[in-house]
Amino acid sequence: MERLSIAAVDPEPEGDADVDRRPLTDPLGATDVAVNYYALDPGESLVGGLHAHLDQEELFFVLDGTVTFEVTRDPAADTETVAVEADEVVRFEPGDYQQGRNESEDRAVVLAIGAPGDSTAGRVPRTCPDCGESEFLDTAMVDGRLVVQCPACDEVFESGLH
Repeated sequence: MERLSIAAVDPEPEGDADVDRRPLTDPLGATDVAVNYYALDPGESLVGGLHAHLDQEELFFVLDGTVTFEVTRDPAADTETVAVEADEVVRFEPGDYQQGRNESEDRAVVLAIGAPGDSTAGRVPRTCPDCGESEFLDTAMVDGRLVVQCPACDEVFESGLH
């Protein structure tokens, strides 16, 4: 058993630069699941934009406030907007494009859980700025940082997500 005070974990930047994000996976010694704590002020988002984890199921447990999720299976189609309130949980399948934001006037607190924890297979709906041939970019870890890469020309860009 591992026990942890969230306040003892230093925040790490993600998405909006000021978001209070605390990665709990390593401090808890978790190996098969990713766990992150977020405290979002009004207008802040969980990550920098609409994205999909291709091999990771995600759960978001809203502990306080309301988080509005934009979600779709196909980023070329319309997105659905769902408000998830305190004491509610939302689940996204691998391949669901989603983004969560605090659109309320109050602070929102969220526990995010993803499995498997070591997922790096992701996708963002953006046209490659170099070749213009691909309408999406794949996520990848390069030198310990998250980047996006064009599947058509292999050019690598900063992700702006995590």
